Amino acid sequence: MPDRFRDVRGALAAALLCLVAASASPRDAEAQDSKAGVVEPLVITTRTGPHRFEVEVMRTDADRSRGLMFRRSMAPEHGMLFDFAAVAPVAMWMKNTYLPLDMVFIRANGTIVRVAADTEPLSTKVIPSGEPVLSVLELNAGTAARLGIRSGDTVEHPLFQQR
Repeated sequence: MPDRFRDVRGALAAALLCLVAASASPRDAEAQDSKAGVVEPLVITTRTGPHRFEVEVMRTDADRSRGLMFRRSMAPEHGMLFDFAAVAPVAMWMKNTYLPLDMVFIRANGTIVRVAADTEPLSTKVIPSGEPVLSVLELNAGTAARLGIRSGDTVEHPLFQQR
């Protein structure tokens, strides 16, 4: 008889944990994400000169999957750098992302492949890299146009110095 009660208690505890996890709202995720990641300096050199940013670097699958989801704002001259750890074709999307973004696709040597400007918030439309890349940098929409960031420009960050 005690074993049956232990099994029932275990099942109830598991069900309670599932309910708590399922009830976590996007607001909870936003609160967690707003504290996410170590911020590191990054410089993009364009035809007009160097432009400095502070970026959160997403190095794990979980961090890359979450990215900027559920966030409602990002400071000017800040961004998120996705480190894919290997050069490969990459596809991004804007699911659960409320911020319009510029996506900067970057080769392993730090050269920009292309910029997907002003991506559509909450869209599940696939945004491809166009060729194998090591990284993607997400910036507030309009930043690339304002600073003249385009294909062929270079990105300085320790991620690209390791290659």
